[in-house]
Amino acid sequence: MSVLLTTGSLPPTTGREWHLVARPYGRPAPEDFALREAPVPELGEGQILVRNTYFSVDPYMRLRMNEVASYLPPFALGRPMDGGAVGEVIASRDGSRPVGGHVLHFTGWREYGVMDAKDATPVDPSLAPVSAYLGVLGTTGLSAYAGLLEVGALKEGDAVFVSGAAGAVGSVAGQIARIKGASRVVGSAGSDEKVRLLVEEYGFDAAFNYKNGEVARLLREAAPDGIDLYFDNVGGDHLEAALDSLNMYGRAVICGLISQYNATEPGPGPRNLEEMMFKRLRLLGMMTYDHADLRPQFIEEVSGWLRSGELTYHETTVTGIENGVEAFLGMLRGDNTGKMLVSLGE
Repeated sequence: MSVLLTTGSLPPTTGREWHLVARPYGRPAPEDFALREAPVPELGEGQILVRNTYFSVDPYMRLRMNEVASYLPPFALGRPMDGGAVGEVIASRDGSRPVGGHVLHFTGWREYGVMDAKDATPVDPSLAPVSAYLGVLGTTGLSAYAGLLEVGALKEGDAVFVSGAAGAVGSVAGQIARIKGASRVVGSAGSDEKVRLLVEEYGFDAAFNYKNGEVARLLREAAPDGIDLYFDNVGGDHLEAALDSLNMYGRAVICGLISQYNATEPGPGPRNLEEMMFKRLRLLGMMTYDHADLRPQFIEEVSGWLRSGELTYHETTVTGIENGVEAFLGMLRGDNTGKMLVSLGE
């Protein structure tokens, strides 16, 4: 049996964790959640104990609060929620994940996580701050990278439209499109301040505030020659507008549909699906975990763009595990610029 290695102090015996206690109807409310003290399990053979420094709150988590079949199981009531997190190994029974190392794992929404070492991926703080491995160098960044380059087959000279472009995925997608030679990159966002960020910092050619009018009209004005590739984080009226603006043989990558996640009734589908037939369009759904094989290439290329300054990113950080649910609700409201994270202290 392996020897338990620790930081020198005794491992904690309890820690706080967020539980889902009621299934939301429509928009989640604080009373649907409870922050509880729970025992920290003793380590078994091949396991590690991680003190989380950041955990991620993401749109897909809203779907897991419903008791419906999906690509991930729903959160269980009265049990800790999970999700992406990064932290420091503070105790280990596996030599491949030594004490003091930093790892990415899926045991978020809590202060301490116990897991099999094989389920924790080492991260390199010398490439970027560890929080970046939940955003620009994490699943959200990989969603943008794989969605544009592998699913959407971005070509040099394509005109690209990204919805939700100031969010964690959209902001990376638009910048990758620019770096890879798109002829025009257009984004939508929910405030004039975010629109300025897209153009002045991220290098979008044009952007619009979708609250300022009909999305179809705003998109036509921003991309008068049409678009070749649409990266969808929103759905609804944005998808309908994109179908109108897509050129012949255009593609739409369906990465997220945040406009529908709190709906209590099925939303209407796009009213212009005939555009798919007339223009020979392709709608391409994606799940990021289908593209895990791209991760080494993705990390190498995107970290290089970060070092060169070709790609930049923003994080919105809420401090304290006790504010985890408020961070999640704020993300659903669009309060964040870039990735929304909860910091538990370095």
